[in-house]
Formats: sequence, C-alpha cells, structure tokens
Amino acid sequence: MWIMVAGPFGSTATDEQRSINQKATNAAALAVWKKGHVPVIGVNNALPMIEVAGVEHYEALMMPMSLALAERCDTVLRIGGVSGGADREVDAIVARGGLVYRDIGEVPEAGR
Repeated sequence: MWIMVAGPFGSTATDEQRSINQKATNAAALAVWKKGHVPVIGVNNALPMIEVAGVEHYEALMMPMSLALAERCDTVLRIGGVSGGADREVDAIVARGGLVYRDIGEVPEAGR
C-alpha cells in the first residue's frame, strides 16, 4: 500500500520543533517501509519546492502538495499531536474510503 504518514509539522512552530516533528514523521515512514509499504510524507515533498520558491510561497505549496499526495494514497498513519494540516490529509483519505492507522502496530505486514 501507499501509506501517507501524517503528523504535526508546524508553520508557526520554532525551527527546533519543526525538526523534531519531521524526524518523528520520517521515523514512522521508515517503520512503514520496513513493513513492506510505500510511505508518503507531504511535508517532505513540499519543502524542497518551498526552499526554491521562497518561504513566501509556503501556504501556496505546503497543503496543496500534501493534499494532492493524499489523493494518491491508500491509507494514512496519523502520528503525533494536534495538527490541522495532518487532519486535512486524514480527512481526504477517509473521504475516499481509506483506513486510518493511529499506531505503527496497526499497519499490517505487506504480503510479499
């Protein structure tokens, strides 16, 4: 499965908190990969473009890119605390009938 890993990033968080959040999301993505699935993280796809376009394009790129990726995912692993953006990713996947996992232990091993 293609599994979106959705968690807090924080457009208003400190650089340190964003780094902590991104590391947690990346760690969860690695765990998804180890179970035999393809992890997808919206933040990781949007940030390189924002870096090139400039921070003033953050709002125009971050959520639209994340939601476009959510439309391609089979399910979502929702991690961490409060996050309106992560909840929007979850809502997009659920609206198409996708499952929501709240813990890596809920993610099944892929049939290899």
